[in-house]
Amino acid sequence: MSINEPTPEALQRKLYFLLEQLQDMARELPPKYQMRVPIELLSGLANCLLNDTVFEIVKGLMEIQHVTEKHLFQQRLQIINKHTSEIESLVNSLLTPEEKEDQKHILLKRHKEELKLTDMKLVIQLDQKVSDQQDTLEKAGVPGFFVTTKPIEIKVQMYLLDFILRLSKMYIPQDL
Repeated sequence: MSINEPTPEALQRKLYFLLEQLQDMARELPPKYQMRVPIELLSGLANCLLNDTVFEIVKGLMEIQHVTEKHLFQQRLQIINKHTSEIESLVNSLLTPEEKEDQKHILLKRHKEELKLTDMKLVIQLDQKVSDQQDTLEKAGVPGFFVTTKPIEIKVQMYLLDFILRLSKMYIPQDL
């Protein structure tokens, strides 16, 4: 055992500390989610968090998600800006007021469809990101994580991620 390695007793104290914190957090959940987070899951999660690897993985996934969301938001804004400029061009055109009104109606209908299609593509990309995150955490051996599209399971996983993030911000003495 090296000088920096915690003793088995210190690891045990850290495990109990993590488990106690996770249990406190789980008690704050709405009842329908509390029953989906049994003590075995919390215990496995506490054990998994004994070293900082999972904290680092979750922080990395969060950074990737923020960059992805920002990029997707920019894509959506580009579509909206393009639509705005098309409407402005129409307003400034040499068409008669009646022609402008007809063209505006056609444009707005096309814009609505285009934005709907864009939004659907963005949602698919976000869903894929969720699936990638689930897969990464499952492969890392984090209890409670597996690839699923069931909303209630995803919500439980979101709560677990929140627990991990909250614990990552807590000062946990190494010699607990």
